[in-house]
Amino acid sequence: MRLLAALALASLALPAATPAGAAPAGQAGAALKIGIIGAGQIGGTLARLWVAAGHEVLLSSRHPAELEPLAQELGPRARLGTPREAAKFGDVVLVSVPYGALPQVGQDLSRELAGKVVLDTCNPYPSRDGEMAVEARRKGTGVADPEFLPGVRLVRAFNAINSGDLKSEAHRKGEPIAIPLAGDDAQALALAQRLVLDAGFEPVVVGPLARAREFDVGTAVYTRLLTGPRLRQALRLR
Repeated sequence: MRLLAALALASLALPAATPAGAAPAGQAGAALKIGIIGAGQIGGTLARLWVAAGHEVLLSSRHPAELEPLAQELGPRARLGTPREAAKFGDVVLVSVPYGALPQVGQDLSRELAGKVVLDTCNPYPSRDGEMAVEARRKGTGVADPEFLPGVRLVRAFNAINSGDLKSEAHRKGEPIAIPLAGDDAQALALAQRLVLDAGFEPVVVGPLARAREFDVGTAVYTRLLTGPRLRQALRLR
């Protein structure tokens, strides 16, 4: 916990964006251990970006054998494991699974995830996830998801960008693309901001979890490639 507090304070001192040609932010501070539950298109891409920034990752999915090529590609800072091992391993845990799996993740890993910073990328699609996704859209994911992942320090993050854009726009030249964030825990938000910077994007804190609905599926900013100023303008942030 002391480590997380120190890292969060360091994160608050980070600039709004990493200048072109500068070293990734992760290389300037203490490396984090990041457990990734669901290392598919989004989780796998973030694993690459975070390892490049100097962090360690533990990759997990329902089919871990399929992740062996990725782990070998990423080298000694990456390893494979079960979702439970990923939850135990991480200073921060990324959950990037089909939305319908969130309740089971929260139930199965409640002890391992308790009190941890969790970045949640999951989006509800009724055609895939059923009635629970309809209810989540009605409530907003920032209200619904803490019910599925109780006891964690939740941040909605990386849910409003396509996996292809996450790969192609990271550390792009010029003004970075913005990633909206929402959370109720200041330290968790600070760590999320650091990891957005380390991935090559600009973090934009929209507000508490209740405001995550402003960048949920179907909103005007969902999957749009906007810079920080344009995203703030679109969401009427000061």
